[in-house]
Amino acid sequence: MSQIKINPIAKNASLSLFIYTLPLALMFAVFYFTGQQPWANPTESLTLDVAHTDTWWGYITSAFTHIQTWGLTVIVFVLAIAEFSLGLYEEKWTKNERILDVVCFILPKVIIAPVVAYFSLKFLPIAFPFFKNEFSWVPFWWGCLIIAVADDLTQYWYHRLHHQLPLLWRFHRTHHSAPYMGMAMNSRQNILYTIFFSQIYVTATLVYLGLGFPALFVRVVKSLITTFAHSSIPWDKPFYEHKFLHPVAWVLERLISTPATHQAHHADLADDGVGHYKGNFGNMFFIWDIIFKTGIITRRYPTSFGLKYYQGEEWYAQLLWPILKSKKEGSELSADGPQVFDEQAAEINSSQLVYQTK
Repeated sequence: MSQIKINPIAKNASLSLFIYTLPLALMFAVFYFTGQQPWANPTESLTLDVAHTDTWWGYITSAFTHIQTWGLTVIVFVLAIAEFSLGLYEEKWTKNERILDVVCFILPKVIIAPVVAYFSLKFLPIAFPFFKNEFSWVPFWWGCLIIAVADDLTQYWYHRLHHQLPLLWRFHRTHHSAPYMGMAMNSRQNILYTIFFSQIYVTATLVYLGLGFPALFVRVVKSLITTFAHSSIPWDKPFYEHKFLHPVAWVLERLISTPATHQAHHADLADDGVGHYKGNFGNMFFIWDIIFKTGIITRRYPTSFGLKYYQGEEWYAQLLWPILKSKKEGSELSADGPQVFDEQAAEINSSQLVYQTK
């Protein structure tokens, strides 16, 4: 089977370091050539305080705050109703899958996010007492660019390494196990995977440093993009079908994750010219896959999703492995289960996993 050559991780990591610094370098270059020194004359920071909604900033802040809290939940429910109405889950959403999807959706919002935010905001003033609002002078749009690049590029690497290192794969496996595609997949993760890369850490730290609203803005935009990228509704399809929209499609599919590019990442096949679970790692931005040559763009959609060797492991095992393990014999989530790498295809034969290395 032909494969897209992936550059060595070390070489890609070196390029990443340059990309991390690029927004900062551009910002200070603009300041230099325009003579601006916002740090010398800091103004009152734009905060997340929504008490004064009689100003334009108050209305905008209030809108994004509501989207981040209850607004996104409403959007997800509307999207879910649309997916069910179109029958896109078919008969694959079993009781086990339903419980796992619902718990993974609720747990981060109800428990993980509040706990992490609380302890972060208690810890930061003690550990870094002189850094509160230290970067409130950073202009809003520059703050958004810096945060968006740093946050999403880090998540690209976190995601990619969980696919390329067998030791980490089982912590990410839950996100790929479902034999269907839908908005529920956006939050379907092993609990440890979620905890060790929680955007709450980043957001809480940025709020403390004075970059609260840029952090909120990026978080909302990213949540919307990733939710719709995981949706089974191909909202990007009209861009491919209408010739006059092709230039927009060309830019869109290279800049952000879309259903076509991200569904390919969730496909259970990699030899049909569409599925590409060994790439297309981008979360909000697909441009990382373009830069690091880990992506393919086909403008087509996979016909099947999930893992060929999936045994429908108990929802609690998928959520809490290795704390809780599956009782399914031969499962990689069981107590003595084999380690199955996502660059290997496995077929279950008499409760044993037979590997077929591609």
